[in-house]
Amino acid sequence: MFAMKPYKIPESVLVVIHTADLQVLLIERADKPGFWQSVTGSLDAVGEPLLAAATRELFEETGIVADGQQIVLRDWQLSNIYTIYPVWRHRYAPGVTENTEHVFSVQVPRETEVKLSPREHVNYLWLPYLEAADRCFSASNAEAILQLRGQVGHTDT
Repeated sequence: MFAMKPYKIPESVLVVIHTADLQVLLIERADKPGFWQSVTGSLDAVGEPLLAAATRELFEETGIVADGQQIVLRDWQLSNIYTIYPVWRHRYAPGVTENTEHVFSVQVPRETEVKLSPREHVNYLWLPYLEAADRCFSASNAEAILQLRGQVGHTDT
């Protein structure tokens, strides 16, 4: 007999990975070729701390370790509520149609090695933040990337 996979928790994290000069890392979904995004993932358990979820998802999807010293996740204290795409609603309990997404960012050196989880993503690329926002399939992800410049206090020099 097969055990039923538990439903996903409709609360997630979004982690925008960027360099000092606002190059943004995008990853292509394995289950939807052509769908580019930042790191995203649902909480593993109700009550999982958001920073722990963001740290876990960052590592699981890219191999990047947020060590809290050189690679530091930044909690934007920003949440988005969005409608779950119908293609993915079967992962959630019946009647669940919305997800609350908590936004984080992390600045990494450009030469940071990226190790994708092949089960989740098949390709990655670095793009200037405006181009990255245009490439994202998710409106909330694109909006977070557009807010990146202001969130990290980047100014042209």
